[in-house]
Amino acid sequence: MQRIIAALMIAGLLASCGSRADRSRHTVTRTAGGVIASACLDASQPGATRERCGCVQAVANTTLTSTDQSLGASFFRDPHRAQEIRQSSNSGNERFWQRWRAFGAEAAKICG
Repeated sequence: MQRIIAALMIAGLLASCGSRADRSRHTVTRTAGGVIASACLDASQPGATRERCGCVQAVANTTLTSTDQSLGASFFRDPHRAQEIRQSSNSGNERFWQRWRAFGAEAAKICG
């Protein structure tokens, strides 16, 4: 069940992104490369196109540290890991999860 929830979170993030330029303050590069884009493409989720994964990576580049990106990329390989982090009482994990959620909201706004 936890894998399904995490996979749905990831799929929702991907589905909300497209390849359009930002409507607010950022310019999104359609084919940004990085750990998020690579994990996104490797996950073979429906809708995980080069454009969508590149869009998500471009937003990650402006909103997350490289450490946050590496941790978030691990969720594509192991969705249960996302649940563990989200439910953790560790203050560092809680702060990360807040940043991760903000990243998802920003990606949806910019790319969607």
